[in-house]
Amino acid sequence: MPRTPDASPQTLRVFDALLAEPDTWRYGYDLSRETGLASGSLYPILIRLAERGLLDTRWEPAAEAGRPPRHLYRLTADGAALARQRIAARDTRPSRRPSLRPGIAEAAL
Repeated sequence: MPRTPDASPQTLRVFDALLAEPDTWRYGYDLSRETGLASGSLYPILIRLAERGLLDTRWEPAAEAGRPPRHLYRLTADGAALARQRIAARDTRPSRRPSLRPGIAEAAL
């Protein structure tokens, strides 16, 4: 069964975080803390979503001299609509419970 684009559990966590305040610019670091995703997982998701036109991005100049500028992200209108759709699909799926092969449960008893 093919994977639904932008429906990985990690991407859905990013969508959840961004939808909490869809018009607010968010720092990647704050999204990482909120979602619990490491930068190696978070930033590829943000880049992919931005390339697809689902996120607006901008650079904020450093507040202090010698500090690097910071990248900010927020959902576009299309991104918010897709995020809501993906989250609704996740929330309507039946929960997955691990299935045991016949005989395994009986052998454990």
